[in-house]
Amino acid sequence: MTTHGDLAEGEHGADGWPDIPGDTALTLRIPEADPLVRAGFPAHVTVLYPFLHESRIDARLDGELSALFAGHDAFTLTFAEFGRYPGVLYLDPWPHDPVQALTKDLTQRWPEAVPYRGIFGAGLDPHLTVANSEGPATQEAAYDRLESDIATALPLVCRVRTVDLIVWDGSRWQSRTEYALG
Repeated sequence: MTTHGDLAEGEHGADGWPDIPGDTALTLRIPEADPLVRAGFPAHVTVLYPFLHESRIDARLDGELSALFAGHDAFTLTFAEFGRYPGVLYLDPWPHDPVQALTKDLTQRWPEAVPYRGIFGAGLDPHLTVANSEGPATQEAAYDRLESDIATALPLVCRVRTVDLIVWDGSRWQSRTEYALG
């Protein structure tokens, strides 16, 4: 998933797993972390990418999503530690359980919505991407510096009250619907 908001490039679109026009994703916006993100898109934790094609989202499905999310309490995530995937520096949201519970409920209800198109098996642990532009030769030094630069802003404690449905229009991710948690 690339991002959400009005940005054309992003997290993975140009790097080998293209976003397809009409792709949707369900994300947790973390605006408190926006000043820390160097990846060119708003701070977020992905709940499920891709979800269902935009053409499948009608009033009935929208109601199902509203009910599903209302069945989950709002929660607090703490971002205190960094982690790395190849080429990616991220903040580890703690606890993982509320995010994973959302993903589990969504994939049980819509099993065709396979996290990250199955590229990472069952998916990735919840994470908030901070940077993703470094290659293997430069990432360790660059991400060590970046961690040092932003570590003083941690821990970051954020209340999560909504889940956002976003849609890839072929150029950028656009917000479509915000669902309240119970």
